[in-house]
Amino acid sequence: MAVMGDFKQRFSGLLNKLGNQSRLSLSSPSEEILKPITSESNVNTIKKEDEKSLEHPIEILSDDEILEAVEKDYFKDTGFDPSRHELKKIGPKLNCEEILVQSERLHRQQKVVSKKVLSQILTNQRACNEEFERIQNLQSLLRETLIICRDGRSKLNMGKQQLTTTSLGILANYRKRQLLRDLLNSLNTIKTLQRSEEHIQVLLSENRYEDAISQLLECQSAAASLRRFACVAALSGKLQDTLVMTEEQLDVALGKICEKFDETLYGQLQAAYAQLGKTQAAMDQLHMHFTSAIQNTALKVIKNFVGKSVQGAITSGKQYNELCKNVKEENFIPCLQELCTSLWRIVCSHHRVALWHQKHLLDSSSANKGTELEVSFTNEYIRQKMESMQARIWHDVQARFSTYLFSSDLASFKFDNFLQVLGLVHRLMEVGEEFCGSQSEELQKSVRLQSENYFGKYHVGCLEELRIFLENESWTHCPVKNDFSCLQLQEFRSLRGVIQNIHLHEQQKLQQSPDSSNQSQDGSSVAGGFFAKFAESGTPFDLTTFDLQEEDILANIIDEPSGYFSDDSDEDVPEELRGDFVDEGHGENTMHSRATRGTKGRSRPPQGPLLTNTTLTVLRHCGKYLQMSRLLRTVAMDVIICLTQLFQYYLYAVHTFFTSDLTVDQSSLYSIKLQATLKRINTDLIRPEKLPNSLQQISHDDKKKVPQPHISPIVNLNNAESLFGLSERVVAVESLIFLAEQLDSLRPYLEYLVRHEPRKHLVQQFYLQMVSVASDLRLPVYACISSRTLDLRSMLNMMGRVNWEIKEVSSQHSQYVDFILREMQIFSMRLEEVASHLFISKDVYDTLWEALIIVCCNTFVEGFSNAKKCATGGRALMQLDFTQFTSKLQKLTTLRPIPYKEFVEVYVKAYYLPEELLEKWIREHTQYSSKHLLTLVHCTCQNNKKTRQRLSGVIEELERLGSIK
Repeated sequence: MAVMGDFKQRFSGLLNKLGNQSRLSLSSPSEEILKPITSESNVNTIKKEDEKSLEHPIEILSDDEILEAVEKDYFKDTGFDPSRHELKKIGPKLNCEEILVQSERLHRQQKVVSKKVLSQILTNQRACNEEFERIQNLQSLLRETLIICRDGRSKLNMGKQQLTTTSLGILANYRKRQLLRDLLNSLNTIKTLQRSEEHIQVLLSENRYEDAISQLLECQSAAASLRRFACVAALSGKLQDTLVMTEEQLDVALGKICEKFDETLYGQLQAAYAQLGKTQAAMDQLHMHFTSAIQNTALKVIKNFVGKSVQGAITSGKQYNELCKNVKEENFIPCLQELCTSLWRIVCSHHRVALWHQKHLLDSSSANKGTELEVSFTNEYIRQKMESMQARIWHDVQARFSTYLFSSDLASFKFDNFLQVLGLVHRLMEVGEEFCGSQSEELQKSVRLQSENYFGKYHVGCLEELRIFLENESWTHCPVKNDFSCLQLQEFRSLRGVIQNIHLHEQQKLQQSPDSSNQSQDGSSVAGGFFAKFAESGTPFDLTTFDLQEEDILANIIDEPSGYFSDDSDEDVPEELRGDFVDEGHGENTMHSRATRGTKGRSRPPQGPLLTNTTLTVLRHCGKYLQMSRLLRTVAMDVIICLTQLFQYYLYAVHTFFTSDLTVDQSSLYSIKLQATLKRINTDLIRPEKLPNSLQQISHDDKKKVPQPHISPIVNLNNAESLFGLSERVVAVESLIFLAEQLDSLRPYLEYLVRHEPRKHLVQQFYLQMVSVASDLRLPVYACISSRTLDLRSMLNMMGRVNWEIKEVSSQHSQYVDFILREMQIFSMRLEEVASHLFISKDVYDTLWEALIIVCCNTFVEGFSNAKKCATGGRALMQLDFTQFTSKLQKLTTLRPIPYKEFVEVYVKAYYLPEELLEKWIREHTQYSSKHLLTLVHCTCQNNKKTRQRLSGVIEELERLGSIK
């Protein structure tokens, strides 16, 4: 109805705007208007009337075009006056015809609009009828509802009239009773709240924080339910103060956990914080407590070792830094140990806290979905917080130690004290690696700077000490047990287990053992971890702990003394160096029975390694260097390089001392590697000798070098009866070889120390270029004895008197051969005499004879080359003499085959070569000197001057190129 009314109103307004005199009455739905137009006559009648009203012909337009031509202003709802609107269109001059046309146009538009409206009404007539029917049904329902409401009201009035005053009284009394009961319960609760504070204090004193917080929260909940009472307001404030005080006590107890972890107490604290809903806040507060504990503990330790007067003079702004600088040198190590011990307790407490949280994760299985997400988030927060706390705590620990280490100059410390410092710091870094996987870069940097400064000065002192030892060494045998090794020295005590583990690992790798990967190579860590072993008592930094740890590592090794020999008193000599292990045959002491060597009844000295006190000194320095390398891996490469310099200087000194009297050709005595090694040592390590000049300044590189060593004047190398210092030479060379063998046994450990170093190839170069050439020094050193034992000048003179121009082959050898053999027999007897009081190994024995034979062979070739002319018989005599020499020599020595024999035989056979093959032979045999080759050419080409000149030119060319000497 509302829609229809609105439509009628709009339609009426439209007709009014057009100014039509015949308005449609829309006050009620007229039957004539709503009646469907079915007769065409009515329509035709309307059209005829329209045609009659037109006095002038107009353009015939469709209804839609006429409807679209209606101005938009006519469709405005309000405030529009159509008459005024049309009058405004008329100009100042009236035109009746134009007015009639305009009036006709408006009339036609009005008819088209009316027609359109009627058409719309007829279209929606059915919907309008249905709406009227629905309204009538609604009116019927409203009448029925009114009847029901009236019936209900009447029944309610009847029920009200039937209720009596007695029934209402009963209900009122019951209500009063319930109110009194509630009041009594409230009074009892208030009474309990007043007494609960004392009980809460008792629980707190017993560290029952969970029960105290639980009761306190219950009291607050009860007080909140009774807030309608005025007396409860003051009680609620008091409970709130108690809660604040309780949280403060929780925080104090949480701070105590940092220094001494108590699992029961910490569980109570976490449960209490969980009830308060402050688990995450508790973790943040715990982090702050750990940070404060590290700072306060470090400061407290330093203060204990600094005088009170010094403490009072230091400002609070730089308190810790300034206090560290005032720790005295004698208190540095005890203070460092106490600092390690104190901070260890804090780190250990945090580790146990982390383990507790891993064991007691919050259970979210029984919680609802919302709580489960919250519990999972809390667990993840705790896990991340513990990880960040670990890194932060260890960073603070490193900062405290780095500041302390930088505050003192360790350059004046003794080496053992410095190693103790490194040991404590190394153990601390191992703790850090186990604690949070940190490599302690900041701490390593601090120790590395101190170590580089200290070790640079210490190494210079060691080289100077080694030079003094070498220049005062008598090169006498220091007797030790047969199975002596560097691991028995005190300096290698802490390295035995590590080195043996590495050797075992290497053996298992070679055998491809499946268990080889399970072997531990680094024996410095405690089995099972520091936190497992020292969780309840002790610390990794106790001195007794270090000793026990070393004993644990060496469990499978017999703990033997160092083997150091002292000349001061027999009490200083370790037990294993006495009795059966010591050669007491130098004086009148009784000797043990020894096997004979050539002479019946002559005993031999005990067999064992030949070494000197200087050798032991070098080994001790090596042990100290390796201890530093193990404790501080960052400087391991530099320390090992310095260690190699000790061996290089020892090698160079032995060579300098005992090859200075070498008079024979050195080309056949020195290997190429030995020559290169000696040249490199002389260039890199030996400081050149300079004339004294006060204005002369030594360069920085020369300051790192060592002066040229000089042999002690007490060493006699000119006594023929003792084979020109054979004992001293043997002891010197064999001690060098023994030192090389010991270093070679340490090679796997050295490579293990520098396995991550970019310069690790230097270790391989050291062993390939330095250690491996130690045995090559035997030949040139022992050749000095051979060249001086044999009277080579007399031998050459006797060979010079031999007539090599004989044409007939002689059956008798020359006399110089017998002379050489007698000289060699004398050498053999003197060698046996030396061997009676000094053990000479087969290698030394063979090398001595090899050197002697090389000298003889060189002398043979030298003597043959002195012959200006040589006939066929002379060549045969040369072969006969050398054959006689080798046949007799086989009875004097056990060397088989005779070394260097081909050197003489090839030279003698070259005399039989034709001239056309001689040039090829000369180019292929450059081991001979130019003198030897020229003599060969002159003797072979006596009758052919042109060939002789050509071959001489070839020899000169080879000599110029450096192929021959």
